Amino acid sequence: MAPPMKVTLERLHGAQYRGTNDAGRSILLSGPPDIGPSDDGVRPMQALLLSLASCSAVDVQLILEKGRHRIDRLEVQVEGTRADAIPAVFTAIHLRWIGAGDFSLDKLERAVALSMEKYCSVSHMLRGSVAFTTTCELSDGPAGSPASE
Repeated sequence: MAPPMKVTLERLHGAQYRGTNDAGRSILLSGPPDIGPSDDGVRPMQALLLSLASCSAVDVQLILEKGRHRIDRLEVQVEGTRADAIPAVFTAIHLRWIGAGDFSLDKLERAVALSMEKYCSVSHMLRGSVAFTTTCELSDGPAGSPASE
């Protein structure tokens, strides 16, 4: 069994918080602006979307690399739809994958499906309460390059 994971959240000012892991790495998080200055950080629900994207992206990277594929670009654009109620939980999340390298669209789609269905811990935690959809496309090059049609 893995040891417990530990993080610390510390209020800086207003609705600004710094989250730090046990290795000293940190992220700035912000609450809603109506409770204090908070323009510098990521909102908690945005952080959840980023957690989902990064968890799955690491899986996709590993799957492609194990297949001996070169990755020139791997980007995930995530859109979450929230309930119009309190709590405003996510009801649907769409992940748009954009990749470039020496792999086919089929290889990217397979890696994404394996991650979302089998490996990504964040997607497993949200499964059952969130409807997930994904799309994949190949790009002509590194980040910032337009996606091919």
